[in-house]
Amino acid sequence: MGFKMGIVGLPNVGKSTLFNALTKTASAQAANFPFCTIEPNVGEVGVPDARLDKLAAIAGSKQIIPTRMTFVDIAGLVKGASKGEGLGNQFLANIRETDAIAHVLRCFEDGDVTHVDGRVDPVTDAEVIETELMLADLESIEKRRANLVRKLKGNDKEAQQQDRLLAAAQAMLEDGKPARLVEIDAEDAKAWKMLQLLTTKPVLYVCNVGESESVEGNEHSAKVAEMAAAQGNSHVIISAQIEEEISQLEAEEAQMFLEEMGLEEAGLDRLIRAGYELLHLETYFTVGPKEARAWTIRTGTAAPQAAGVIHGDFEKGFIRAETIAYEDFIAQGGEQGAKEAGKMRAEGKSYVVKDGDVLHFLFNT
Repeated sequence: MGFKMGIVGLPNVGKSTLFNALTKTASAQAANFPFCTIEPNVGEVGVPDARLDKLAAIAGSKQIIPTRMTFVDIAGLVKGASKGEGLGNQFLANIRETDAIAHVLRCFEDGDVTHVDGRVDPVTDAEVIETELMLADLESIEKRRANLVRKLKGNDKEAQQQDRLLAAAQAMLEDGKPARLVEIDAEDAKAWKMLQLLTTKPVLYVCNVGESESVEGNEHSAKVAEMAAAQGNSHVIISAQIEEEISQLEAEEAQMFLEEMGLEEAGLDRLIRAGYELLHLETYFTVGPKEARAWTIRTGTAAPQAAGVIHGDFEKGFIRAETIAYEDFIAQGGEQGAKEAGKMRAEGKSYVVKDGDVLHFLFNT
């Protein structure tokens, strides 16, 4: 089950520098001019999870396989992107394919790096991007509703549902608010997601600050924090410059560098954790002598669907899940100890998997 986070922002906010650091590649060209990233760059990163290493050590696993998150570096948007300015249409289409948006905001002062509007104002920058996404959604909705007219005359149930949801989104957008604020019933959730509206995607604001401000942030990031709280969104403070330096170091050196900077962990870890919370994701594990592996699911996923993340046949032929809580696996020294202590449970189709569960699935082929 792959999860994609689109990295967006105005030109020259440090977006591609951050992408390079996060994916530890140099595939995104970081340069001091707009549109240096013409095609979206895609990078996968292993999700850091100390629990996986502990499970592998106890089980003697030969291989450790973390779950992964995909980052998509989308070229800098500008005012007028919804009308095609600055290759806008292409970039907006790339955003549609992501699960969430990491909106990088320039919160650093640097006379050598040109701001597209000649000033540092992250809140206004955020409003520019949000406005362009809202305008693009409105245009898309108007076209879609016009195309539904014939089906609506024929009392097509699916078209009626789609038009009703599009109308709700349109009303919200015309009120100057993103479509994510529309309250959706459970029976409409799937159809709502299929609309792929840009402003329904959850937003994580990434405050890109200077090296010396990476711990506490600054007045710019404080304003972003205030804005995010008012919107019900979240934010993280990261120095793309620091992340770029860390990405060039070995693990031990990187840890020493972080300690010197007064940081407990790399920005990647904070960003991924914030992304997981934003997307309501959690992790379960499969552990054995061959490998210890992490798997990503949405919070509230039932055991058969969790099994399906490994392979569709696991879900189709699901019988039961042998389940050990992470804490019990560690405390009892592994699967056998947990079983002897009565900490292994047999769970059926209605069981909702919990974060950290160590699972073994039994299924019919």
